[in-house]
Amino acid sequence: MVSNLYGVPTVKLLGVREMPMIGLGTYARKAEPGQFRQAVEWGIEAGYRLIDTASFYNNEVEVGQGINNKIKEGLVTREEIFVTTKLWNDRHAENQVVESLKESLARLNLDYVDLYLVHWPVSTNSKGEDTEIDYMETWRGMEKCCQLGLTKGIGVSNFNEEQLVRVFENSTILPEVNQIEINPTLIQSEMVRLCGDLGIIPVAYTPLGLISEARPEFIGKDIIKTDPGLGELAEKYNKTRAQIALRYLTQRGIPVIPKSFTKSRIIENFDIFDFELSAKEMDFVSSFNINHRCVPATAFKGLKNYPF
Repeated sequence: MVSNLYGVPTVKLLGVREMPMIGLGTYARKAEPGQFRQAVEWGIEAGYRLIDTASFYNNEVEVGQGINNKIKEGLVTREEIFVTTKLWNDRHAENQVVESLKESLARLNLDYVDLYLVHWPVSTNSKGEDTEIDYMETWRGMEKCCQLGLTKGIGVSNFNEEQLVRVFENSTILPEVNQIEINPTLIQSEMVRLCGDLGIIPVAYTPLGLISEARPEFIGKDIIKTDPGLGELAEKYNKTRAQIALRYLTQRGIPVIPKSFTKSRIIENFDIFDFELSAKEMDFVSSFNINHRCVPATAFKGLKNYPF
């Protein structure tokens, strides 16, 4: 459906609130001053109404500047923007969660966010050492954030099937989403099916993969850029390979949050709702699955609650 609120196709969270099917991701390992603000402004100008950030990204100030600049210009109202941010691993104690969100809101210069996520199920101290805090304790803090009106809803990110079910079965306020890596080489069929059974929305980060020649483990897995069949499909619909991949995910009912800091690509990624892949074409894209995880978070391996 097309939401009157957001002006783009949406999905309903817990069958009630609407969230845009495409958002702007804002993570970058390195960035120039003003880069995040500029990307957010370009995104909102292009029609994006979902902006995704996190305390760990160290960009909430600039993301907030971009959002507030467009609100001040009158291009959008606060109610027309869906803002997601996330709780980092070193703030998992129940009594730290509310304060962490308040700090994020101060950096964003917003009164509330629309969605607050537990970024990872693992917990660490500031040095990255395991503190073994049960994520259900963390979840109680998340529920308080909701009760205080600091966020409209709560969810998780990077939780595996067992962890997601545990939160679902032991929560007072249900998780609305599980934000996870999903792309043509990691289609996550089982997790997507579980989310559907629970009424939780799977949201795809890294929807195009993280292919880089500097990362040798990815060589040979760059099907979006290199596969001739995907090239033919893109040519058929007069779209790019990236647009085919993003459309594939949204047709599965999976919201996507591609990231870019290039204006033309930000606009291009958004332009995916004027065509539809056939069932055979959907199966073709699914056939590239090799369960290859671009974000294995190996730095967390060995920590309690490491999800992979």
